Parts: sequence; structure tokens; C-alpha cells
Amino acid sequence: MQPGFVTADDVTAPGGREAGGEREERVVIALLVVACEVAFWVLLAAGLALRYVARKPKLGAAVLLCEPLLEVVLLVVTAIDLRSGAEPDWKHGLAAVYIGFTVGLGHHTIKKVDAWVAHRWFGGPPPVRPPKYGTARAIHEWRTAARWILAAVVALALLQAAVWYVGPDGAISSLRSWQQKMGLVIGINLIIAGGYTVFPKQVPKDAVTDREPADRL
Repeated sequence: MQPGFVTADDVTAPGGREAGGEREERVVIALLVVACEVAFWVLLAAGLALRYVARKPKLGAAVLLCEPLLEVVLLVVTAIDLRSGAEPDWKHGLAAVYIGFTVGLGHHTIKKVDAWVAHRWFGGPPPVRPPKYGTARAIHEWRTAARWILAAVVALALLQAAVWYVGPDGAISSLRSWQQKMGLVIGINLIIAGGYTVFPKQVPKDAVTDREPADRL
């Protein structure tokens, strides 16, 4: 009787190679989301440095315009991953949410950081502070809510597209969970903005304030 030798190649790990491949794909998606977030701030810093330090505003603007490419890359890789048969999980939903929040809040974030950098180090005018009282505060809150709602709606649309893409027989519970969270974001912002409209914050009697402009979209 000939002895048999079992090698590593003869042993199939739980889930097989396909399970290992799926784990690697999930890791890639998670790392890509993190990389896009880091790259957003890196490009923002590079664009501002070119604009103010190197005195090359056109080149700095060109770098800042590269920001949307991050979302395109993230969207394409996520779609390819789903197309290859990967089961949707929280990382695919997070990718959709990241894209939505960049669409809704990215431009405003860049403008706010740009104004702060210009004032802090390059003698620019101080950034406009948000109003505190009355109708101006209510308008500010509605504009803020509009940005967050836009972000949530874009994320909801991408999540729903992923649900349709996967089909009713696929694992879509994680995508539905993210949709519920986006609905909660919309509701919270409507409540906050509505509260400042129905119950406006009144100017203290002893306060002396100038007219406070609400910030723009």
C-alpha cells in the first residue's frame, strides 16, 4: 500500500478560491473608498498650494477640477465589482454614499477651505460667518439642508441603481440599509431647517448686530 501525501494544493480552504477572491474584492472596494477620501484632501491642498503659494491660479483650479474624477473611478470600480458577481455589502453602499456627499457638499467644502486659507495666510477677507438670528438664519439652514439633501438623494439614486442592477434575487439588504440611513439624513435636515423657520431664533434685546447675509450655495 503506497502512502499518500497531502499537499497544500490538494486542500481546499473553506469557501474555496472564490471565497478568497471575494474577500480580496471587498478589501479593494474598502481601500478605494478610503483612497478617494484621502485623495480629495490631497488634491484640495495641492490646488490651494498652487493657487496661493506658487501663484499659479489656473493650474491650481485645474487640479481642483480633478476632484470629480475620483468619484468616476470609484463608481466604475464598484460597478465592475458588482458585475463580476460580488454580493453587495456595506462597502458598495459606502461608495455610493461617498459619491453622493461629494456631489452635494464637495464644492461648498472647497469654497469654505479656500476662503479660510486665503484669509489665514494670504491676507484675504475673513470668511462670511453664518447668520445667527431670524429669517437670515432660517435661510442659511435651508441652504445647508439643501446641500445635505442633494447628497442623500444622489446616494439614494446610486443605491437604487445598484439594487436594480443586482436584481431581486441578489443580496441587497445592505444597500437597502444605506437607503434607510439616507432617508434619515433627509428627515433630520428637514426637521432642523423647519424648526428654525417655525421657531426663528430671536435677537437678544441687548445685542447690536449688523445685517447678516446668508451664505450662498
